[in-house]
Amino acid sequence: MNLFRFCSGLKVLGYFVILLVITFVAVSYYAVVVNTWWPILIENNHRALSALACLIIFVFHFLLIMLLWSYFTAVCTDPGSVPEHFRRELVVVGDSLEAGTSTEQGALGYCPKCRNVKPPRCHHCSVCQRCVLKMDHHCVWIVNCVGARNYKFFLLFLLYTFLETLLDVVVLLPSFIEFFSQAIKRSSSPSQLASLVLAFVLNLAFVLSLLCFIVMHLSLVSTNTTSVEVHEKSGDVRWKYDLGKRKNFEQVFGKKKAFWLLPLYSKDDLHNITSLQGLEFPTRSDIDP
Repeated sequence: MNLFRFCSGLKVLGYFVILLVITFVAVSYYAVVVNTWWPILIENNHRALSALACLIIFVFHFLLIMLLWSYFTAVCTDPGSVPEHFRRELVVVGDSLEAGTSTEQGALGYCPKCRNVKPPRCHHCSVCQRCVLKMDHHCVWIVNCVGARNYKFFLLFLLYTFLETLLDVVVLLPSFIEFFSQAIKRSSSPSQLASLVLAFVLNLAFVLSLLCFIVMHLSLVSTNTTSVEVHEKSGDVRWKYDLGKRKNFEQVFGKKKAFWLLPLYSKDDLHNITSLQGLEFPTRSDIDP
C-alpha cells in the first residue's frame, strides 16, 4: 500500500483554504474599511483626519489588489513539470541515475515513481503525484506546488499579505485599545466589536508568522536555494547554483526592474533567463573564470 497516495487528500483541503483566505480578506475589509475608516472619511469634518482616512483606504485597496493578483496567479500558474518527451544527453556515474540523483549540471536524475528522467533541481511531489521543476514545497494555501514558474508569484503573495496585515494591525490598534471600554459601555454593536477583535487578532497572528516565513525565503533567494535543497548543500562547500546575491535574485524575479513587484515577467526575461523555465540552470562554473 502506497501511503503517499493519502497525500492527495491535501488537494481537497486546499480548496477549503481558498475559501478561508477569501473569508479572512472579507473580515479584514469589513473591520478596516466598512466599520472603521469609511465612516471617519464621510462623517468627520476634520480635514487632517479625513485625509488620513482617505490615505489608509487607498493603501488598503492597493495592497489588497496586489495581494489577490499575486495569490490567484500563484494558484493558477503551473509550477512546471517535466515535458512529455523530455530528452537530454545522460551523464551517468555509477548508479546515480537509478538512485534518482544527478551528477553535474547537464546530468539528469531519474524518478522511480514517475519512471522518467528529470532535469536538475526537479523533485517529485507526493501530493501532486508528479515531478515539479525546481520544486520548493507543496503549499496548501495556494492548492499548488511552489516551483520554478510560480515561485516569484508565491513570494509576492507573501510580501503583499504581510504588508496588508501589518497595515490592518496598525490602523485597527487604536480601536482595539478602546475595545474593552466600548464593551463595558456597550456603545458599539456586538457584530462590530466581534469583527474588530477577530480581524485584529487574525492579522496580528499573520504578521508574526509571515515575518518569519519571509525572512526564511529571503535567505533562500539570496543563496539560490529551495527549501528541498537546503538538505542537499554539503558543509562549507559553496552551493554550485549560488551566483551571487544579485544574480540569484534575478534567477527568480528577472532582470527587468519594472516587473519585480508585479506577478508577471517580461518577454525578454522569459526568453533569456533559462531558470524561469525550470529546465536548465546556470552554475558557478558558468560565470567563474
